[in-house]
Amino acid sequence: MSTDYQQAREALGLRLRELRLGVGGGRLTGPQLAQRLGWPHSKVYKLEGGRQTASSEDLRAWAQAVGQPDVTDELLARLHGFESHIRSWRRQLAAGHRPVQDSWNIEVGRSTEIYAWEESVIPGMLQTADYARHIFLRYAELQGSVRDTDAAVRARMRRQEWLYEAGHRFHALVWEAALHALICPPPVLAGQLDRLSGVIGMDTVELGVIPLTASLRIPAANGFWVLDDRLVIAEDWHAELWLDDAESVTTYMRVWETLRQSAVYGADAHNVINRARRSITGPH
Repeated sequence: MSTDYQQAREALGLRLRELRLGVGGGRLTGPQLAQRLGWPHSKVYKLEGGRQTASSEDLRAWAQAVGQPDVTDELLARLHGFESHIRSWRRQLAAGHRPVQDSWNIEVGRSTEIYAWEESVIPGMLQTADYARHIFLRYAELQGSVRDTDAAVRARMRRQEWLYEAGHRFHALVWEAALHALICPPPVLAGQLDRLSGVIGMDTVELGVIPLTASLRIPAANGFWVLDDRLVIAEDWHAELWLDDAESVTTYMRVWETLRQSAVYGADAHNVINRARRSITGPH
């Protein structure tokens, strides 16, 4: 979580506390406010302490409960600032996966050079439709979200048109573990690995694979993407982080360059991919 984001969340918490303590007729305690809202009182203190992010419904209810509905717009504006950096899956997937893919497509379309690191899945820009379909189904099941799988797959496939446009460059790093992960049936993974082999040598793609036996200078942690020098998108289980400050972009590029030192390319990358394929289906 970014420091700027946490500071903003704590500032919102202080504002919520100020509103609670400023209720006319005397001091309103946390348990009293929780009773009005029908919440556990711990939620009130987590929101005020910046340890939990409020939903828009939470903020509307708070403003009503403290008798100041006119501050709702102010509170929602603060929340919108959060969502520009921390995009919770609960909110993003309320309408399914396709809108999330559409947001990605807009940002990719604005970019000319992209750096990606994935430790557990094949990067979306290089996925086959069948592989992508299984990824979306797994996440929809996990998150309990709308299953708009076919629409989401089509949106992701449209994004790959970017790879065939002049002046673009996609620098992808993948950990070998992702080549073995059976998040889909073996035949689907085999087709995905064939696709991965096929992009080696494309003039718009630089694909590096970090073998499981490679010496790592840093741990192979969460995947992330850097779009030009303006935006980092990193994924966690609760949310995507969209970070556009120069310090974060510099940090993530330093991580990418450090990981790159352990990667193999060209024929050596082919060998790692082919080894993974043989482990799934036997000799091709």
